[in-house]
Amino acid sequence: MSLRVLVVDDTVVFRRAVSDALSGTPGIEVVGTASNGRLALGRMAELKPDLLTLDIEMPEMNGIEVLRAISTAGHDVGAIVLSSLTTRGGEMTMRALELGAFDFLTKPEGGSAVENVAHLRARLLPMIRAFQRRRDIRSILQPSPRSGREAPVRPPASLAAMGMSSNAPAGERPAQVAQRQGPPLVLIGVSTGGPVALARLLPALPADLGAPIFVVQHMPALFTAPLAASLAAKCAIRVKEASDGEAASANCAYIAPGGMQMKLAPGPHGEVTIRVTGDPPENNCKPAVDFLFRSAALHFPGRSVAAILTGMGNDGTAGLRLLKRSGCFAIAQDEPSCVVFGMPKEAILAGVVDMVEPLDRIAGEIVRAVRGTRI
Repeated sequence: MSLRVLVVDDTVVFRRAVSDALSGTPGIEVVGTASNGRLALGRMAELKPDLLTLDIEMPEMNGIEVLRAISTAGHDVGAIVLSSLTTRGGEMTMRALELGAFDFLTKPEGGSAVENVAHLRARLLPMIRAFQRRRDIRSILQPSPRSGREAPVRPPASLAAMGMSSNAPAGERPAQVAQRQGPPLVLIGVSTGGPVALARLLPALPADLGAPIFVVQHMPALFTAPLAASLAAKCAIRVKEASDGEAASANCAYIAPGGMQMKLAPGPHGEVTIRVTGDPPENNCKPAVDFLFRSAALHFPGRSVAAILTGMGNDGTAGLRLLKRSGCFAIAQDEPSCVVFGMPKEAILAGVVDMVEPLDRIAGEIVRAVRGTRI
């Protein structure tokens, strides 16, 4: 059965561009368009879409208001939001993700109509495929109509082969035996579904954690400052967008600036110094998780506690290989709690994680690792 998509945008140019980007794709049917949120809500009852491509800034009823209305009405429809690459666009996108939007992309600026369609197709189709997979997983995990009980979650065969279970008691998980070689560092890599995942994980960390936290969230420029501000309002620890040259402090989370790379380097007195650079993308990502992880492995071996969370692709796996050589303790988010089980899955299959946990248990495992009860 095809995924039914309703295209919502206040400009005819982008309605046409998105429709053209999706047209002819097997398994996807564009069932209609709407020029503002109010019209979109009116058309939903008639067209019954599974997914909206939703412009954020529209007259009469913007994308945020649409998402609120969908939530209030309990509609079973997803949304991928389209935003302008501006500070306001970034702030509204963060709010949209908090309200349940599946993912976002920035609108192409300039370029010909053909180039814009190609850009949208390249970005949208992987997101929509990921959304389809997420729907399939949720349908599998829904309670059985007969029993009313949730279907059992079986760990992947790869985990069983590695002696791991996503639901095993702590004593049955493999222990990391290497001794830490200095004060701990917490490294987190995340992509699709990241803002919501971080909004659940970081507030669960105590104000006296005893380690700095470094976060790479795949995002463009102008979007990570609103993300940091949103998280800071929810957390006991400090949260800020990282600045080049600053010395890292314990109990503070540093978000890699969008569109830049973030790495760690030793300061003149052995302190951890953050460097924000314009180095090229890695894994088509800037910031990239591998870029951060590699720097920690090179300059601060044996000190990292790493978590790889929801996201598309395999960013972070190569960096974890380097970190593991010196005794990193690594946690992967499990499939049922991921929006997209891409980055964690690749790390698990590569054999570079020690533990696979639901999102709501990862903060506790980080605390135990930092405080020495794990490594």
